[in-house]
Amino acid sequence: MEWTDEGIVLASRPHGEAAAVVVLLTSEHGRHAGLVRGATSPRNRGVLQPGNRVEATWSARLPEHLGSYRIELKESHAPELFDDALKLAGLAAASAVAERALPEREPHPGIHDALNALIGAMEMAELGSAWVAAYVKWELGVLAELGFGLNLEHCAVTGNNDELAYVSPRSGRAVSLSAGEPYREKLLTLPDFLIGRGGGEPEDLLAGMKLTGFFLERHVFGAQGEAPPAARDRFLERLRGTVE
Repeated sequence: MEWTDEGIVLASRPHGEAAAVVVLLTSEHGRHAGLVRGATSPRNRGVLQPGNRVEATWSARLPEHLGSYRIELKESHAPELFDDALKLAGLAAASAVAERALPEREPHPGIHDALNALIGAMEMAELGSAWVAAYVKWELGVLAELGFGLNLEHCAVTGNNDELAYVSPRSGRAVSLSAGEPYREKLLTLPDFLIGRGGGEPEDLLAGMKLTGFFLERHVFGAQGEAPPAARDRFLERLRGTVE
C-alpha cells in the first residue's frame, strides 16, 4: 500500500549505518513513522531537521509495517531560527510534545495545521515574544484534541466570567480572583493573554507554560508512566532565564 501526504518532521533517529527512522506529523495520517534510506547523506541531513515541512510518500507491504518514506523538502525552518536559541528550543519542544503526546497513525489535521502556524509565527521577528503565547495556545489545543481541554471561560464557583485569575488543578476550570483567593496557593495562575487581557508579559508567558505543562504531565505523559519531554524542560528553563 502507498499514500502521499504533507508532513512536519518531528524526529529522525539513526537506523543501521545509513538509514533513519523518521517521525512525521502528517496532515491526513497523523503521527507516522517510516524508514528513510540514505538519511545520512548531506542532502537528507538538511531535509530531516525537526520543523521542516515536507511531502512524503509512505509505502509498505502491509498497513501495520514500519514501511519506508520518500521525502521531498517543501520548506526549511531551522535555518531561519538558527540565531535565536529560545526559538530553536521552542521548535524542539513543540516537535517533542507532538511526537510524545499524539497517538500513532491517528489523524489530527487541526494540530498539524496549528503547528505549521506556530512555526510561521516563530519566523516573524515583528511578533517579538508573542510566539511564546502562540506556543502555549498550541499546547492547549493538543490537550483539547486529546479530550483534556480546559474551561477558561467562566468561574467554576460563581459561573461569572469577570476577574478570572486562577485555574483549578483538579478540574481544569477557571476560578475568579475573589473565589480563589483563599486557595490561591493550591491553584494555578491563569495568564491574562489566554482570556483576552494583555499581549503576554514575560511572567504571563511563563505561567502559561507552567499551566499547560501541569495538565500535559497529569493527563498525557504521566498517564503513560513517562516524564515530560526533555526538550520541553529545556525550553521552559531557557524561557525562565529570560524572565528572572
